[in-house]
Amino acid sequence: MGGTSSITIRTIQPGDFALLEQLQRDCYPTLDAKELMRVEHFESQYKVFPEGQFIALDGSRGERIVGQGSGFFTDFDLTSPKHTFLEVCAGLYFTRHDPDGDYYYGADISVHPDARGKGIGRLLYKSRQDLAMRRNRKGIVAGGLIPGYAEHKQTLTPQQYVEKVIAGELFDGTLSFQLKNGFVVRGLIRDYLEDAASDNWATLIEWTNPKYKP
Repeated sequence: MGGTSSITIRTIQPGDFALLEQLQRDCYPTLDAKELMRVEHFESQYKVFPEGQFIALDGSRGERIVGQGSGFFTDFDLTSPKHTFLEVCAGLYFTRHDPDGDYYYGADISVHPDARGKGIGRLLYKSRQDLAMRRNRKGIVAGGLIPGYAEHKQTLTPQQYVEKVIAGELFDGTLSFQLKNGFVVRGLIRDYLEDAASDNWATLIEWTNPKYKP
């Protein structure tokens, strides 16, 4: 799979696991430790569904891992969105992966802080979307962080904050990017994961596969 400039995307390999664990720590300083993926999680994800785990490499830095996108296939009821990150991801092991599931559940997309702004996130999203279209899935669903809410929690509820981001009145580093990449917000999930920045709130987002054939 190709990249842009010096960035290339490929699927996960066993030699990546320890580097991906460090990437999690670098990308998510406000997340509780139990929400972060470790070597044993990446090992399980590789065994369960390697096709759905994407790695971004920067050729200008000796093929250094600078991003990753992980997920699995599952049936998902958008009318009953309440779930936690750890529940839906089977403790981050992805053992609930269903090869025949209607949706790709996007567990995580992370880009190293000093590699942002190069289009890496967009390439990872495109890799997921290409997979969903290639395998004829209904689309992609995910719980999305709202890191920018930390600056507004004294004056806005999570619902008000998300509405303002959708309207373009506020910018959120994660949600604004997801909206730009074709996702829509289907609701909010309370206590999705332990994140000090967002008071444990997350968005429920969906991308619909335009080529889906029932």
